[in-house]
Amino acid sequence: MPGSNQTESSTELAANKVKTWWLSGLPGAGKTTLAQNLARHLREQSIAVCVLDGDEIRQGLSKDLGFSLADREEQGRRTAEMARLLNLNGIFAVVALVSPSMRGRALARSIIGHDKFIETYISTPLHICQQRDPKGWYAKAKQNPALQLTGVSAPYEAPTSAECVIDTSQTDLADAIDQLTTFLRM
Repeated sequence: MPGSNQTESSTELAANKVKTWWLSGLPGAGKTTLAQNLARHLREQSIAVCVLDGDEIRQGLSKDLGFSLADREEQGRRTAEMARLLNLNGIFAVVALVSPSMRGRALARSIIGHDKFIETYISTPLHICQQRDPKGWYAKAKQNPALQLTGVSAPYEAPTSAECVIDTSQTDLADAIDQLTTFLRM
């Protein structure tokens, strides 16, 4: 049936264009704000999208994990698997996750697929993140160095070849969303 093949081709084309933005950076860098605003922008264009936020995932799917590097990488793996499933179903994913290690982000890319993965480094400087401290983590880390806060007492390995780099202390929200949406045309 001619109409059926045309529908299958459109669906296949849409599935091939689906992407995952993997927003990584220090706590307080602006990952969640960017993720929520990017999703809002996509929904206004009738694009199916799901935000996978690290804090929300820790309340359910990853509530059994702590903050060791191995646990953080496992949370990234679980999140990547969810993003991959969303993409397979024609849904864009926006991941907001500290994702501190290069190895963990490389694993996420391999799970999601190199052609669908947009590594986005939210490069906001540590002192700005500390000033913002939206969840009080930096204040807690100052009082308790054993907390293992990324960027303070636990390392963050900055991406060396991210597809997109945004410093939210230098780039306004509208320009950041414009940068992220350029990947819709690729």
